[in-house]
Amino acid sequence: MSLRSRVFWRPALPKNAPKWWKEGDWPVLGALRFYSQRADFYREAINHSPSGNFSFYVGKEQLVGLSGPEVRKVFYDSRGLSLNEGFAELATGQPTTDGTTDSFGAFFSKHIIAMLKRENFVRNIDLMAGDTRKACEALAAAPPSKADPSWKVTNPFDSVYQIVYQLTMRTVGANDVADDPKLLRKTLSMFEEFEKRDSTLKVVFPWLPAPNHLLRVYNGARLAMVFQKIIDQRKKTGRKGNDALQYLIDQGAGIRDVIAFQIGALFAGQVNSGINAAWVQVHLVRNPEWLARVRDEVDAAVARHRHEESQAPADVLGTLTVDDWESEFPLIDLCLRESIRMTLPGTAFRKNASGRNIPVGSTGEVIPPGAFAAYWLDEVHMDESLYPDPLRFNPGRYFENPAEDQKTHHVFLGWGSGRHPCLGMKFAKLEMAIITAYFVAMFDVELSDKDGNLSTKAPRPVSRNQKQAEKPKEPIYLRYKPRAQ
Repeated sequence: MSLRSRVFWRPALPKNAPKWWKEGDWPVLGALRFYSQRADFYREAINHSPSGNFSFYVGKEQLVGLSGPEVRKVFYDSRGLSLNEGFAELATGQPTTDGTTDSFGAFFSKHIIAMLKRENFVRNIDLMAGDTRKACEALAAAPPSKADPSWKVTNPFDSVYQIVYQLTMRTVGANDVADDPKLLRKTLSMFEEFEKRDSTLKVVFPWLPAPNHLLRVYNGARLAMVFQKIIDQRKKTGRKGNDALQYLIDQGAGIRDVIAFQIGALFAGQVNSGINAAWVQVHLVRNPEWLARVRDEVDAAVARHRHEESQAPADVLGTLTVDDWESEFPLIDLCLRESIRMTLPGTAFRKNASGRNIPVGSTGEVIPPGAFAAYWLDEVHMDESLYPDPLRFNPGRYFENPAEDQKTHHVFLGWGSGRHPCLGMKFAKLEMAIITAYFVAMFDVELSDKDGNLSTKAPRPVSRNQKQAEKPKEPIYLRYKPRAQ
């Protein structure tokens, strides 16, 4: 193919594909607004489509935007729609024609499922609780705030995010990193640089060495070198680790797959969980009724498991089993669910890898072979008929009206749905219970500014135009002090 064809040609849409939404389509580039103002773009396209579905281009790739309960079922339940290929090409710009994406996807799923089995949680629970307690004790030892020496200040999107990173590294990574505070901070910095270097230019022109993509490759290589050094050291000394990295080595996985798995597992387990763990603390501080209810739940668990009056709450929490963590904190679980609903913007992707047209419900329209499908999460999560007053933090909506989740198919998408449920859901819930319980048990917390002055200013809500969960652009601060027992 000539350079001119490579740049300017793009395939015509089949007649039975949803109508092309041309508003904002740029020659060669396609609908760049899908990446810069995703919610606005999607909402306008739905409103101008008789069926609620529409087609558009990103570069030369054909996409079909879907909407409505019947079509949502097609998106989440169809065997012909590939999650791995959809994510790889539209999120990273990596072509998948050689079949390596699905091959690695199968490798990743097989081993992440093995790592997240219950027996591994049981083995690691003391370490996870210990990591969280030490992190909270480090917060307690931080310098006092400028405004009031009785309070200290933290940005939870840094401090809580780092706790999630340590627990994730402990569970699907290497203990060598999780046990070394300096290496933990260093690799988290590498990971954050890797994660934020997504490149729309690379998606539009997959063959182009886009600057952001090159920076992502560079930071991925830096992370890979850390794991490579750990692997080499273990081989040299004959020492075996008791962690996920060692499991992969013992399974005979090649070095490229081992390192790709480590980076993929961090990517899958860190961003959404880290951001939601921070948002849960912010939502609780902003909603005193729910903070009091969660605190009562934590206090009740501590009281049930306390064997001696001299035991501090943190001592008692350190004795809890996996069964205890999974069964005794239902309100924390509801708070996490509500936080995910409110803070997870963007779209889910699939690629039609079936080689045939996939009918779009009863509309008469199809997703053409090789085309991508997108579904806008806010169509469900911000639907007032399903979630009244959707921008209000209200975990009680799930037990006030349990049937709410049964009104239609796939009504909560925060843990995946249909053929692709989130493989790490149980781990994410476990780490959320641990982090929130320790935080609530050990500290009194209030919203503040960076100097520790009490703040009544509501944090800016998550922009619905974001492509994915991300840290707030305007920092949010919490002031905290040891809780009076």
